[in-house]
Amino acid sequence: MAMRNLENIPSCGDCFAFNSIFRHLTKDELNILTFEKGCNYYKRGNIIYHERNRISGIYCVNKGIVKVFKTGIDGREKIIRFAQQGDIIGYRSILSQELACTTAKVIEDAVLCFIPGNLFFDLVKGNNEFSMEVLKVSLKELGDANKFIIDIAQKTVRERLAEILVLLKDTFDLDEQSYLKVSLTREELANLVGTATESVIRLLSEFKQDNYIELNGRKIRILKIESLKKLARIK
Repeated sequence: MAMRNLENIPSCGDCFAFNSIFRHLTKDELNILTFEKGCNYYKRGNIIYHERNRISGIYCVNKGIVKVFKTGIDGREKIIRFAQQGDIIGYRSILSQELACTTAKVIEDAVLCFIPGNLFFDLVKGNNEFSMEVLKVSLKELGDANKFIIDIAQKTVRERLAEILVLLKDTFDLDEQSYLKVSLTREELANLVGTATESVIRLLSEFKQDNYIELNGRKIRILKIESLKKLARIK
């Protein structure tokens, strides 16, 4: 794993504006967290942890984007979610004291802070507001997983791709030129949708012909967000 230890540890307060769950800690708890955590710089493509491996703590994203995914029996990825500034990853394995059930990979150069598992447990047990926020994050992931199962059964691939584009827009926003602020490969998009890469390439071309989007390499410009929502049957 190519990474670099940081001499200047980022402040947890840097992430508070991004709804970091650690904003619910007391001043003393934040001081302990700042003293105990370690922070590293990771380049795109670095693996933070592998599924079926044991991890000893959780990670909080200070900068960059991390994709969290499971690998199917066919070797294909199923992307569970993306983590960005203020988000935590690896916490389910720590709380359940099980092997990691996902793999975490950096897709945009990142700074991640590592929090030892015993400290995370102490914070969950000692701060009710913090533990409720951890529960909310876990339940949201479960809800998203249930929604994906329903979409797979009830929506066409074309509708699911439109929904994914809307989701990416809501998650990462657009830059000043209306491009998505995240750059994904066609294979990653296909893994999000739950289909073959060739199908995504064909549908993106159709969306371009319909003037819903513009394509510039891996970058996608959203032109008609309301048309995509209508196609995805998003109310």
